[in-house]
Amino acid sequence: MAVKSSWVSIIAALVGMVLALQVATSPAAASESVTIIRAGVLLAEPGEPPERNRTLVIRDGRIQSVLEGHGPVPEAPDARIIDLSDYFVLPGLIDGHVHITAEARPGGKLRGVEQTGADQAMSGAMNARRTLLAGFTTVRDAAGFRGNDFDAVFALRDAIAAGKVAGPRLVVAGQGLTPTAGHGDFMGFRPDIMDLLAPAGICDGADDCRRTTRYMIKRGADFIKIAVTGGVTSLIQTGLDQQMTDEEIRAIVATAHALGRKVAAHAHGVNGINAALSAGVDSIEHGTYMDDESIELFRETGAYLVPTMLATRASAMRAASDPGLPEEIRAKTAERPDEKAGQVRRAYEGGVRLAFGTDAAISPHGGNAEEFGLLVRAGIPPAYAIRMATVHAADLLGLPEEVGRLRPGMAADIVAVRGNPLENIEVLEDVRFVMKDGFVHRLEDTNYAIP
Repeated sequence: MAVKSSWVSIIAALVGMVLALQVATSPAAASESVTIIRAGVLLAEPGEPPERNRTLVIRDGRIQSVLEGHGPVPEAPDARIIDLSDYFVLPGLIDGHVHITAEARPGGKLRGVEQTGADQAMSGAMNARRTLLAGFTTVRDAAGFRGNDFDAVFALRDAIAAGKVAGPRLVVAGQGLTPTAGHGDFMGFRPDIMDLLAPAGICDGADDCRRTTRYMIKRGADFIKIAVTGGVTSLIQTGLDQQMTDEEIRAIVATAHALGRKVAAHAHGVNGINAALSAGVDSIEHGTYMDDESIELFRETGAYLVPTMLATRASAMRAASDPGLPEEIRAKTAERPDEKAGQVRRAYEGGVRLAFGTDAAISPHGGNAEEFGLLVRAGIPPAYAIRMATVHAADLLGLPEEVGRLRPGMAADIVAVRGNPLENIEVLEDVRFVMKDGFVHRLEDTNYAIP
């Protein structure tokens, strides 16, 4: 009996330890405790000079205060202390253009008719974790690639917000709006398959586009994504210029704004860019073929340009390495200009507001920070590139008081790197510490997710 009693005690102790570990590592527990971070260099306000030797006090998942020095904090004597005194600390990064449930790789056409929404949700959860561990604590999902997969991304958004899945804060469009045969329609298959899987976002004519905008918002869209021009990855040879009419664009923008939603416009060709800006969209995604009128319209409207330079590079690399790439896509990849860097530099020098976005899915999820190096090599100062991925992106996503800075009252979304990204932007490709809402997801080389 004594032996049996001893085993019972041991098992009870082990169960208690497991339960304690689960509580200690849960987001709920993190929000109820106080954490102190000792930062060697702190960039609390991207765009302003960094400060040395600062202490961040975090309570209930939010920043309570930012103190000078690394001395004791009397109001939190029992706080957990995280020593980042050898690190450069900055706000969690924000990617304003991803496709979290998708990945462009060989076999994508077949996956379009094989995968269920549940499959896409599982892929999205994997991609979300990779993105978070790379230091991106907030992302904007710019609509699914195939069919009606918006339920998957809505479920993923809500699961992350509830602490069920490890991932960045998600701002989602659901399904993008597109004209028939536009970028976002389901093409390249036999007619009955295309009809069966036709996306809910197809709309033709101003009235139909108003209805579809309302429907997407009804289903849970945080913003509206529209395909104003053709797209590189569409399985149809219709070019990259304007395909949605001026009237359709204006109807969508007016309806979305009336219902409190911003509008992001996929636009490569100059006519589409200018039409979208004239209609009042809040951002242009890609903006490949801008002209002087485009620059002026950006300045007049205050719209953001999300350049997605990484997508341009990834598309070119895929065209060179994938012999199975459909000819419809290959032809449009070849049509894209080599002067993307010059266009981005021109926009920056012309006073266009730039926000960070990668089009991840075209490039691998988790490699988002490679966009920084492309921006800097294009002539964007490192300090501005970081501001693009923090302050500007937060404003674009409608979260300027929630993320993008490290101020009292804001979410405790914090990353840290070794080295100074203001001097070498590529250190952001090797994030060593990730905190989101006060919960540590990465510390040095140890990664762990919510149980």
